[in-house]
Amino acid sequence: MTSVERVVAAYERIAAVDRPEAWIHLRPPADALAEAEAIDVRLAAGESLPLAGLVGAVKDNIDVAGMPTTAGAASYSYLPQGDSTAVARLRAAGAVVLGKTNLDQFATGLVGTRSPYGAVRNAWDPSRISGGSSSGSAVVVALGVADVALGTDTAGSGRVPAALNGIVGVKPTKGLIPTTGVVPACRTQDCVTVFARDLRLARMTVELLSGPDGKDARAREDRQAGTPVSPLRIAVPAAQNLEGMADGWAGAFGVVVERLVDAGVEVVPVDITPLLRAAELLYGGAFVAERTAAVGEHIAKHADLIGTDLDPTVAAIVQRGADATAVDYFRDLERLDELGAEGQALLAGCAALLTPTTTWHPTLAEVAADPVGANSRMGRFTNFANLLDMSSLAVPAGSVGGLPFGVMLTGPAFDDRLLAEIAALVPGPTVDLLVVGAHLSGQPLNHQLVSAGGTLIADVRTAPTYRLHALDTQPPKPGLVRVADGGVSVPGEVWRLPAAGLGRFVGALPAPMAIGTVELEDGTSVTGFLCEPYALAGARDISDLGGWRAYVSAVAGSGA
Repeated sequence: MTSVERVVAAYERIAAVDRPEAWIHLRPPADALAEAEAIDVRLAAGESLPLAGLVGAVKDNIDVAGMPTTAGAASYSYLPQGDSTAVARLRAAGAVVLGKTNLDQFATGLVGTRSPYGAVRNAWDPSRISGGSSSGSAVVVALGVADVALGTDTAGSGRVPAALNGIVGVKPTKGLIPTTGVVPACRTQDCVTVFARDLRLARMTVELLSGPDGKDARAREDRQAGTPVSPLRIAVPAAQNLEGMADGWAGAFGVVVERLVDAGVEVVPVDITPLLRAAELLYGGAFVAERTAAVGEHIAKHADLIGTDLDPTVAAIVQRGADATAVDYFRDLERLDELGAEGQALLAGCAALLTPTTTWHPTLAEVAADPVGANSRMGRFTNFANLLDMSSLAVPAGSVGGLPFGVMLTGPAFDDRLLAEIAALVPGPTVDLLVVGAHLSGQPLNHQLVSAGGTLIADVRTAPTYRLHALDTQPPKPGLVRVADGGVSVPGEVWRLPAAGLGRFVGALPAPMAIGTVELEDGTSVTGFLCEPYALAGARDISDLGGWRAYVSAVAGSGA
């Protein structure tokens, strides 16, 4: 797909998913198309652009030239002089930025609801939170609008929303991606992070964005040298560390652990209490004063806006840091060193620590009823990583109750590539499945794919050898059939499902639907929905309307 085609598809997708709260500033389509046209020309001329044909989104505490940076507060808004280092490198690799995404204000929160621009709803269940603070970035990737998105992570903001939306979130070692042009939350703890639906793409993007820029004094050279020990040994939390998680989550985590054991990994239960105590220092100690240093003056100057433009919960957290003293900070720093040493000793000999990414997935109403308490439960396994200078990434690991469940690997600084190698073992066998109708994103049966642990991979088209019919079923479904002559290219989506999930899905598939092999326009083949020929008698041929969504829109417009 060319860059122009991908940009056109992205804006069509934005309209289809109808999630305006995910964005704070959406770029005019003409601007994005002009940039895409230039990229296609450069690519045709032989230039190397590894992200050409992809579109991105950027959390609105990261500068993008030509777009205001708000950090989630209109009163803070400014127009940057240029791109942040991360965005400049993203664009240099060929990605087209669509716009700036919503966030927990000043990157303070793990819920995605602390924004005057609206609470960002979860990609799969709009009654539940998206997770934050990189809420909009995670959601637009999960919904297939963007291929990659940039977020930030201080307490888990690049990992929690990834888990809750069923995508990959990579939090590299602090300093690998410079934070030049990033509004600080806690300057010494902040990381630029990458979301994608695919681990390979997420890691490639991190590599493209990494390296000192001569501007960020805390940027670091890549010293990644971790190699798997043999046999591969991974630590997992002891049973008491997993108490209090959402129903079914401990069991889902156990399935992942069993899968790794079956793959030959040695799993070592470890009481990670020292790490969990270190996590509490990020908000419960003097480290919160760094948030006060970053935006406390702005909040104090605009105190009359608390409750309107300034989120009350965020304001209270930031203002609390003013009470911390230098003595408090140095005592907490000493305590952090002690806890870090204890944790390092416990993990000695292990390549990484495997945990659930978070502990539960609350509804919007549950967070509104207890904004601080609900948020504090989100960061149990994430808050310590940056404090202790560790690398981490979150990957999908199935589903519980029809919602995504994710796990996280955390390891020493600069072991980012090693974590990615281990993460590749987590999903287990998968199958890519083409859908062209009622199972498409936003359609009535899409929840069945989500319940089976599915993840949206790509928008695609079939080879021009198929016809599409509207079957007389409830809910309405299409029938895709291959024909010898007169075929068309039918638009659809490819979803990646765990093999076990596909088995359950196919077992419940009603006639006349069937599973078979479908050829795509790029010449590859994929498993997909087909229709038994007998069901086409009397069914309307809708092939020339441009796909199932176009047919549904036409029916709705006619009032039929």
